[in-house]
Amino acid sequence: MYRVRGVLLGPGGDEQTVELFVDGSGVLVDRIPGAETLIDGGWIVPGLVDAHCHIGLGSSGAVELEEADAQARTDRDAGTLLIRDCGSPLDTSPLQARADLPEIIRAGVHVARPKRYIPGVAAELDDPALLPDVVAEQAADGDGWVKLVGDWIDRSVGDLAPLWPDDVLVAAVEAAHAAGARVTAHVFGADALPGLIRSGIDCIEHGPGLSDDLIGEMAARGTALVPTMINLDTFPAIADSATRYPTYAAHMRKLHAGAVGVVRRAVEAGVPVYAGTDAGGGIVHGRLPDEIEALHGAGMSATAAIGAASWSARQWLERPGLQPGARADLVVYRSDPRADLSVLREPALVMLRGRPVHATG
Repeated sequence: MYRVRGVLLGPGGDEQTVELFVDGSGVLVDRIPGAETLIDGGWIVPGLVDAHCHIGLGSSGAVELEEADAQARTDRDAGTLLIRDCGSPLDTSPLQARADLPEIIRAGVHVARPKRYIPGVAAELDDPALLPDVVAEQAADGDGWVKLVGDWIDRSVGDLAPLWPDDVLVAAVEAAHAAGARVTAHVFGADALPGLIRSGIDCIEHGPGLSDDLIGEMAARGTALVPTMINLDTFPAIADSATRYPTYAAHMRKLHAGAVGVVRRAVEAGVPVYAGTDAGGGIVHGRLPDEIEALHGAGMSATAAIGAASWSARQWLERPGLQPGARADLVVYRSDPRADLSVLREPALVMLRGRPVHATG
């Protein structure tokens, strides 16, 4: 049984000095006389959220469960206690039963067309008309999310191109919603975005090709954006490696050059924006603080950027914050991270399910 005292941060700059008590089952309660004090003075944040992460994916595709375990522990020790696993070729459900690992919200595997995504990672459909049926299957296999590949390089044209007809997307999103799941899509370029957004999709991943008109439509619909800023920083290197496809390479450089402006305009327009690292493959795990800083650099206030990886993201993913009866998933910092976001890299305490799993004393 533990006690943590400090300033609890929340939406809109809200802050309050609190004493949090954790009972033996890891749940927050009103008060426990004689509880062990872990921190007496600090800045408390509900457990961080990586809204675009790939537990079970490595640079060459699926990894063994042991390596997926290590990925999750790396994220946990950096303060990430809730992960929306945005598509993985590995069945990570055994990790969901582990009390020492972050909560993982699984989206099943990516859904793509043959030769239109990373080999061996996605469920590939020869016939795009089958998409609604496969989306329904993935909805049943995951935890309320389905991940589509919206665009990828089409080598026959040498550039990014959409994977799905618009009418099929409408039917696929309807199938997911009927099954109680939400749908998101990987999108780099512009051409796939109108059909995806107008299908009623719930979220866009990356999205550097968004126009101002589409940003306005997303804001009106409440469509979320997870821009994965630190992944977009890899675009120049991707372009450098694509010498056989000069149009594609130039396109990727252009998307990179405009990405910060796109996110800034999305924030200003009121699009719900959340923090996701795209860890797995080319991005190492544990970098959520870098993504929060990147969102701040793209126009979010420090408070909003932290919220995009904490209280706001938790509400979006329908997970509780810190109140009596909720699970004690929290991170504590020695100084106010709103004043200096680099503080997020040095948590004084990470508590998962009421257990201190990382503490500097």
